[in-house]
Formats: sequence, structure tokens, C-alpha cells
Amino acid sequence: MDFEAKITSREISELLWEMEKTVGTAESCTGGGIAEAIISVPGASKYFKGGVISYVNEIKESLLGVDHQLLEEKTAVCEEVAIAMVQGACRTLQTDYAISATGLAGPTGGTKDIPVGTIWLACGNADRVVTQKVEEDHGRDINLAIAINKAMQMFLDYLQAESALNRRD
Repeated sequence: MDFEAKITSREISELLWEMEKTVGTAESCTGGGIAEAIISVPGASKYFKGGVISYVNEIKESLLGVDHQLLEEKTAVCEEVAIAMVQGACRTLQTDYAISATGLAGPTGGTKDIPVGTIWLACGNADRVVTQKVEEDHGRDINLAIAINKAMQMFLDYLQAESALNRRD
């Protein structure tokens, strides 16, 4: 894990501790890389409950409750599935927040409509989910590293916004 990811993980850790909230992950193409980044900080068991690696659609459906029809119509690589994975992880893992990733890391598997390097990231809770699309192909290892770093930064930004809202209330 790179230095940037460790700093982001530490900042996420501090916010989750301060807010007394929990997080889980629902990962497809990143295969547990986001969870690994989160637990790199000592004491993560206080706020990280677990993760679901849903590499195949069957697991997205059975463990995360992603709608079969959605997967059939849009494929697993779409914003709606990333959102459903966050909501499903919050439900399944009984967490306040979740982070998800679904996409095509490569080197094969892409199509004209969904090329290799397309990865949808999402984070949030049952009520509010934000998403981000990664679209560049730099080779499998770099695609995954970029997705993990972007997912962590997106979640940090999300938590900072949530924390600011809570302070105003």
C-alpha cells in the first residue's frame, strides 16, 4: 500500500472513531483491497465490521441483495449496481457506512460499451450514496491501485461532509 493510502486510512480512522460509526466493504474487482487499506490502521476493529468480496453476480445477489434484473439489464459494471452494493453491505454487515467497487480491472473482459479500466465506486449509507467512475486503463495492477485510492479518498470526503453536518445539528 502506498503512502497516500496510509494517510487517507488514518484520516478515515480518526473520523470514524470521533463519530462512533462503523463501515464495511462490498468489493468485486478490487477483491478486498479497500478492506485491506482500511485495516492498515491499528484499532480498525473498533469501526470496521467486515467485507463481502462479491466477485460474481451470484454473490452480489445472494449476499448483497443486488437485483437480478438490474444485473441482467445493465451488467455488474454500472453506477446502479455500485449503489446497490453499498446499500446491501450496510444491511448485511449492519454498518453505518459502506464502500463498494465493481468494474473491469483487466487485462481482458472489456467491450466497446464497457472498456477495460471502467470501475464504478460508491460509498455512503442506506439514505445517501455518492459514486465515482474510473475510466482509464493503465494495466490491471495500476487500475486496481487507482480504484482503491479513489474509493478511500471519496469515502474520506464523504465522512468529512457528514461530520460537518453533524457539528451543525
